[in-house]
Amino acid sequence: MQKKHSTKFWIIFYAGAILFLFGWFVFWQVKNHTWGSLESLLAVAPLTEETKTDLQTIVSLADALLSPDGREKTFLILFQNNLELRPGGGFIGSFGILKLQNGNVVDFAVHDTGNFDGRIPSTVEPPYPMHETLRINSWKLRDSNYSPDFSENAKWAETFYQMGQGEERFDGVIAVTTNVLTSFLKVTGPVDIPGFPGTYGQDNAILDLEYQVEKGYRTQDITPGERKSVMGSLGMEILRRAKALSLSKKYELFRTVLADLHTKDIQILFKDPLLQERVAAAGWDGALDRTWRDDYLYLVDANLNSFKTDYFIKRSYAYTVDLTGEIPRSTLAVTYRNTAQVRDWFAKDYQTFFRAYVPGGSFLEKVAGAASDPVYGEFLGKKYFGVLVQVPIQMEKTVTFEYTLPKNIEREWYDLKIQKQPGLSDIPVTLTVIKKDGSREEKNLLLTRDTIWSELK
Repeated sequence: MQKKHSTKFWIIFYAGAILFLFGWFVFWQVKNHTWGSLESLLAVAPLTEETKTDLQTIVSLADALLSPDGREKTFLILFQNNLELRPGGGFIGSFGILKLQNGNVVDFAVHDTGNFDGRIPSTVEPPYPMHETLRINSWKLRDSNYSPDFSENAKWAETFYQMGQGEERFDGVIAVTTNVLTSFLKVTGPVDIPGFPGTYGQDNAILDLEYQVEKGYRTQDITPGERKSVMGSLGMEILRRAKALSLSKKYELFRTVLADLHTKDIQILFKDPLLQERVAAAGWDGALDRTWRDDYLYLVDANLNSFKTDYFIKRSYAYTVDLTGEIPRSTLAVTYRNTAQVRDWFAKDYQTFFRAYVPGGSFLEKVAGAASDPVYGEFLGKKYFGVLVQVPIQMEKTVTFEYTLPKNIEREWYDLKIQKQPGLSDIPVTLTVIKKDGSREEKNLLLTRDTIWSELK
């Protein structure tokens, strides 16, 4: 089951991100300057507050991870395929165990969750509606990222790892989605792999790789055991190109990885509370907001038994809040369009378990367009309601929710925070506020990261 120095694709990409984020940029700076001078530079440089926080966080993490203190540091890496979306980012097809010592990678072992889950006792009841949709009787590692909060997902992943007789004790847990591949190819440019057909670029690589490892290898005299060798070859070629980039392009790659952190395509949890405080301040912890007290939305999908159909799903959100009455009222419309052309090994009719996390004390009055009755719950001070949504191929479906907000939602200085689900990007959103005096204000945006109404222009 275990493969040392694996050529698995996502492992190589995460390692590449680590090298460039913590190694190339920061280590180069430290080699030529002192930590103090770099901190001083950040304090006076003409940078945005977010950029300063990012760089200060990187300095802290690099100091901890690259420090020649002789201590071995071990991390659980979760590889999430967001073509099969889950609340935490995507289906966990594999995981890695990364060991660092004195700033060097001393070991990198990879496990296939399909194999590892066989070691986990079938004793944990799966959350609704996995039993009904996936036909499973027990919850295990591959499906563990079912929460909108990464710390919860990390806890469950580590719990299942230990239930499977895993012996490591982790200093942190890190999750990464397949979007990181696209990020690298945007900077390096398209890549050709000797012995394999086609060119892998930012627009086609994910789909072409899925075809190659599931179907294409059969006509290329490649054995099933070697069908994923293209992934290792592609990863090595992209890393080779990345190392040869010009200084300006390396900085572009560095900034691209930072963007992946802010879009939650990379999420981080450290056991060290000071490191985790830094990560949380930078917004890289994938947390459901626990402190926000105004209006709130966090919309999450879980692809349940729909293959890789998320590649073809187009989403949009429309949210209206009416503050004119005694009790604030909200209408949320979520539209899905399934653009897949045919039902095959890759795509089919789409089925998702959708959950909307809203302010505690909200009350759902009406749902239209869902394939199931709603279920309700509370989590970290938020109310949620969830429904199954089914979208046939080449069809569009809109699900509408009407609910009341708690009376204590501020009317005069209304504000709204929308958090973005990991693994999703560029979701069109229309926001409409009907103010207390009856006037209307509307804003349109592409949801690429967590967003606050009052900060929109």
